[in-house]
Amino acid sequence: MPELPEVEVVRRGLARWITGRTVAEVQVLHPRAVRRQPGGAPDFTARLTGATFGEAQRRGKYLWVPLTSSGALGTGFSMIGHLGMSGQLLVQDSAVPDETHLRVRFRFTDGARELRFVDQRTFGGLAVEEAEADDPEGTPVSIAHIARDPLDPRFDDGAFVTALRAKRTTVKRALLDQTLISGVGNIYADESLWRAKLHYERPTATLTRPQAALLLQHARDVMKAALAVGGTSFDSLYVNVNGESGYFSRDLDAYGREGEPCRRCGTPIRRTAWMNRSSYFCPRCQRPPRTRP
Repeated sequence: MPELPEVEVVRRGLARWITGRTVAEVQVLHPRAVRRQPGGAPDFTARLTGATFGEAQRRGKYLWVPLTSSGALGTGFSMIGHLGMSGQLLVQDSAVPDETHLRVRFRFTDGARELRFVDQRTFGGLAVEEAEADDPEGTPVSIAHIARDPLDPRFDDGAFVTALRAKRTTVKRALLDQTLISGVGNIYADESLWRAKLHYERPTATLTRPQAALLLQHARDVMKAALAVGGTSFDSLYVNVNGESGYFSRDLDAYGREGEPCRRCGTPIRRTAWMNRSSYFCPRCQRPPRTRP
């Protein structure tokens, strides 16, 4: 599933290509793509036809586009999107043949390129939602509870460190808690923990403040590194708005490297089953916590 760097790459593409453009037509080609819309496809289409898109925003893995004007809605609404496992938002020339799994198409009044939502597995979706009152970012109400992410300039490092150490859980579970810190998924959790030399089952209460602060810095650094090369693509399901893949998979230190030597000590990277996922770690650099009596 796309994590923060991948979603940020898509957000930047949307900000470049659709900001200020007015929707002339919306075609919903699969009802599951708008299943979160209370009135279904007719309501989704009616709400967006004639709307003008503002600059795309992101919180963690969620994207939304504020609607700066719409005769049907007035102000205070946004179109929210979640990519799920295989969702793609593509800016395409209208002459380009439809993708096999095209779910929603947006055409604009300027007649230039159209926006397409493509989703092979239909786990993602789009919806129009009311935004938080007096929120300049137009944050949809349904995601207002989600924490800010490490790349957000308003992320509070000190508050995060305090909250992390107060948690009664293990460190990887905490990193995946979107109410504590957003945008960190399985890949970047494993990468951050490898850089910090912390085992994924380390209790958060045993972390010192410097250790917690260092882990946060590693999470921020690994996401910036991934963002610089377009994110992580293991297959064709994640691409940017131009249909291009990211290349951070070549630079991963832990995730997906089972049996390969640790880049620090040479010990083979190990993979274990964890919460219906996998955790990758170095058994030498990331010592498991000692069992408490």
